[in-house]
Amino acid sequence: MFVSFEGIDFSGKTTQIKKLINYFEQSNQKYCLVREPGGTQVSEQIRNILLDKKNINLLPETELLLFSAARAQLVRELIKPKLLEGYVVIADRFYHSTIAYQGYGRGIDLKSVETITKFAVGDTIPDLVFILDIDYETSQKRANLCNERTKDRIEVSEKEFYNKVREGYIHLAKQEKNCILIDATINENEIFEIILSKIQEW
Repeated sequence: MFVSFEGIDFSGKTTQIKKLINYFEQSNQKYCLVREPGGTQVSEQIRNILLDKKNINLLPETELLLFSAARAQLVRELIKPKLLEGYVVIADRFYHSTIAYQGYGRGIDLKSVETITKFAVGDTIPDLVFILDIDYETSQKRANLCNERTKDRIEVSEKEFYNKVREGYIHLAKQEKNCILIDATINENEIFEIILSKIQEW
């Protein structure tokens, strides 16, 4: 089984992933956690380029191609082999992020984004995509409470950008049956109950 978690920054993905990992460990279920961009040696190097605030002049098209390159490496080097070995793969972001951030957020032609994305992932499609939905104001409040790290190049983006990204996620949830939109402002345990019920149902 392949599960991915999506949403704008500070939507609570990390918290829910930790809860799911704990559930799988208690159930003796083999799992593999991957993050995007990253997860392999090559992909982590690409991650450093993408998130470094020094690269403020990175073009949207370059950003799209770099994310897709990191993803292509991750899929073939780690995700597909783990799925074949019977693992549940949990992804902290996958290609829906690229459609939402680079397509809707940056304004790159959606058909071009989808074509490049399809080339990068091939037939490796998540069985379930949990989209944790919050607005920009909630995201910023949570960001201000996270004093342990500084914001990366993408996290410093403006409200208009994040509103477009959120609209993209909502649109994807309406379009694709495997996408589940969850109100991420409710109690984190209630959110996890929804996630777990969908996984058990699958």
